[in-house]
Amino acid sequence: MNKTDLSRVVSAKVGLSAGEARVIVELIFETIKEGLAKGEKWEIRGLGSFKVRENAPRVGRIMATGQEVKIPAYKAPVFIPGKTLKKIVNK
Repeated sequence: MNKTDLSRVVSAKVGLSAGEARVIVELIFETIKEGLAKGEKWEIRGLGSFKVRENAPRVGRIMATGQEVKIPAYKAPVFIPGKTLKKIVNK
């Protein structure tokens, strides 16, 4: 499923036009992205939580040559599924 499919489902279930549903879906995703960019944690009960994990700098290795390379510190978005979602998926 992609954003267009999600917009169609929202439109059908709530009774909004396709355009209105698309705007709402985009607004939700943009709000979450903006919050994560600020370092905020987002928790959606029954689904899970989104947060930013900071990865420390480290030394990696190029497997073909064995040469060491420095990998700088970076931040990565992470989704952690909630208990309810895990139960639904594992039924």
